[in-house]
Amino acid sequence: MEDTELQRLLVDALDDERKAEATYATVIDEFGPVRPFTNIIEAEGRHSLAIERQMVRLGFPIPVNRWEGRGEVPAALAQACEMAIPAEIENIALYDRLIPRVGDPSVRQVLENLQAASRHNHLPAFRRCLAREGRGGGRGSAESRQGGTRRRGRCRA
Repeated sequence: MEDTELQRLLVDALDDERKAEATYATVIDEFGPVRPFTNIIEAEGRHSLAIERQMVRLGFPIPVNRWEGRGEVPAALAQACEMAIPAEIENIALYDRLIPRVGDPSVRQVLENLQAASRHNHLPAFRRCLAREGRGGGRGSAESRQGGTRRRGRCRA
């Protein structure tokens, strides 16, 4: 893989992580410090830093964050959870496309770790959030029906 292709690949991954971070920041600005957004925005920041570290290691310039302050504002928290689900699915698919093209073992490991976080942590957390906000059949999750208390605007990761 040529350096320019690897650089482009890392820029694509960084851009997607920054987009998620901006979107989740907008949700927090609109609805307050709600979970799972508060947890996942921290993770997205760490993901961006991990990619940036690889770019620095390889001597690639760090692009300007074009997403800062540009997140979409949903009308309700349930919509925010609903919007986050396809975003995480798209993030996983992006890594499905990028990872096979990476020869650098350090970059490959970082991207695999980021994909695993989206697949195994972020996506399930947003699905639980959506279920708890009543969009999953209107009854919340099985967990919340079995003694848990549902509080409007408080999704738990």
